[in-house]
Amino acid sequence: MKKINDWQWYDYPEVGSTNDEIRGFLTVPQQKIIVSARRQTAGRGRRGRSWIADEGNLLVSLALECGLDKLGEMIFIVSLSLLETVKSFDKSAPVKLKWPNDVLLNGGKLCGILLEKGEGDYLIIGIGVNIVSAPPASGMLYPLSALAAAGINVTREEFLNRFVAQFDIVLSLWKENGFTPIRQRWLQNVKGLGEEIVVNMENGSKKGLFAGIDENGALLLDSERGIEKIYAGDIFYLAGK
Repeated sequence: MKKINDWQWYDYPEVGSTNDEIRGFLTVPQQKIIVSARRQTAGRGRRGRSWIADEGNLLVSLALECGLDKLGEMIFIVSLSLLETVKSFDKSAPVKLKWPNDVLLNGGKLCGILLEKGEGDYLIIGIGVNIVSAPPASGMLYPLSALAAAGINVTREEFLNRFVAQFDIVLSLWKENGFTPIRQRWLQNVKGLGEEIVVNMENGSKKGLFAGIDENGALLLDSERGIEKIYAGDIFYLAGK
């Protein structure tokens, strides 16, 4: 076990899933735990999709106590922290956020985030970052990207240390001032604000202008019906936008 700030960090050569592995540590209240691995054999992403990663990429889960009513806000805290971590290595990096939980680099998906409930009041935050390479794009919903392909050459350990420091900063801002400043900073870095999008949902799709997010993180879609709130779905930016 090592330490990153006040987090306990456990790093493994291989696990099934870092989100599953971290559950074994959530027996003592008020701990802050990190579990990472060089490889995982059963990685998963949002909405039951698999997460594939080459060795050298970052596979990590964090666990901290947080009310489940704040899960929606935590998604934006994590994605904003990831974006600012990338910018800490390269201020000019073409990195953007994408609702609800993606980080894009050069228009391709760089990171994946999966939040799950742990024991008691623990929240588990699973993160995958393409550090050295992106997996084959075949069968993927979106284009993919990696830090190395954009000229950002760091190790997974360097990125993790920098991310935890940034996450602690953003988390403190949220605890002290609520979701409003997080929402404002997230919107300053989101892709396609005010542009036309299609949102695919389980029960169909809707088209309109991306009008932002509300105070709870729901997507605001300006459609022919007016402003609609969407709580789950996949955004697609229309060609030429």
